[in-house]
Amino acid sequence: MKNQIHSYLNRYASFSNEETNAFFSYLSPKTFLKKDFLLNEGDVCKHKFFILDGLVRLFNIDSKGHENIIHFGIEHWWTTNWESFITEKPSLVYIQALEDTTVLTLSKENLEKAYMNIPKLERVFRITTENMLIAIERKNEFYIKMSSKERYEFFVKELPSFVQRVPQYMIASYLDITPEYLSELRKKK
Repeated sequence: MKNQIHSYLNRYASFSNEETNAFFSYLSPKTFLKKDFLLNEGDVCKHKFFILDGLVRLFNIDSKGHENIIHFGIEHWWTTNWESFITEKPSLVYIQALEDTTVLTLSKENLEKAYMNIPKLERVFRITTENMLIAIERKNEFYIKMSSKERYEFFVKELPSFVQRVPQYMIASYLDITPEYLSELRKKK
């Protein structure tokens, strides 16, 4: 676990073993079984989750009972419900494990302590937040500019590992197309 964190941190700045160990002391490992919830709608999100192993989805359920997948998270990604985590208000979304998933949890209090004691961490989280915002912009762009077929082709090209790991009806939800249409698109390939 420490090695994974050390490698991750060093992608963004140079961290000594002592700094990595200090950051690791703020983290708590937790394992979720497939279909377990890391966060339920209505609960306050008290943690950021660093995915060591596994796959999660962040989703909501609309007034008609349909699940709308907002994003997925895989190994070496941070995931959380940002609004709930920052404002400490009840979450409007769920985070659920799609596979057995091991995470390192980081509370808001420990994140602030880590920022104070290891200033380089702010750079790490700034860069990861910027990357997340870029990903959101890219997703919004391809939703606006691309047809359903083009969105699916882009998704398969850019994130081929998801296609193998995520059920097709969830990919359809993420791409805002029906599972039936996705099935047609896959048959034509």
